[in-house]
Amino acid sequence: MKKKLVVLTGAGISAESGIKTFRDSNGLWEGHNVMEVATPEGFHKNPELVLDFYNQRRRQLFEVQPNLGHQILAQMEHDFDVQIITQNVDDLHERAGSTNVLHLHGELLKVRAINNENNILDWKTDLLLGDTDSSGNQLRPHIVWFGEAVPALDEAIEITATADYFAVIGTSLQVYPAAGLIDFTSKNTPVFYIDPKPASIPNLRNPLELIPMNASDGVLILRNKLLQYGL
Repeated sequence: MKKKLVVLTGAGISAESGIKTFRDSNGLWEGHNVMEVATPEGFHKNPELVLDFYNQRRRQLFEVQPNLGHQILAQMEHDFDVQIITQNVDDLHERAGSTNVLHLHGELLKVRAINNENNILDWKTDLLLGDTDSSGNQLRPHIVWFGEAVPALDEAIEITATADYFAVIGTSLQVYPAAGLIDFTSKNTPVFYIDPKPASIPNLRNPLELIPMNASDGVLILRNKLLQYGL
């Protein structure tokens, strides 16, 4: 039986493909206050602004490609049982060939009815006011906004608890509840943290190996180290 590698990915791995990270140093997201474009209140106040913001993100997604980091993680399925848990809303892991991807914060290429979070539709074009489901309910981006519950969290916790190896790639571990997943690993599970500027992880009970590199270079190192550990 293959050893289980659980990988938590964040904005850093997508940034190498040209997708801009969630927030810059002044807290703005491409000139927008995140509270205006990434909260239920912002959507209620100005739905056109929010829809346009995500339409731009969706269009950008079609202009980028998976990078070497995504590709190596997909290739590692030959040797390991790889489960990706991602904070990213793009589909680059899937396009690279990863077959087990759980999106904590939603997906850009899906929408859902405003009054039914389970009525989820695939969506690849602009989303406008007046676009509705078959029952006439306005559609919204299938994105977990600030202040909303993370429906996939329980599943992510269950997956994390089964890891033989746990890797963190391209995230500052500052966004909760995703950042807290590491606490659900078994205490003897080796943790690998790939990031050019890895954050400190207080009270970590696991063996930790820092790989202070970008995602593409770091995933190469990770693969070689895990192969040395043994399959």
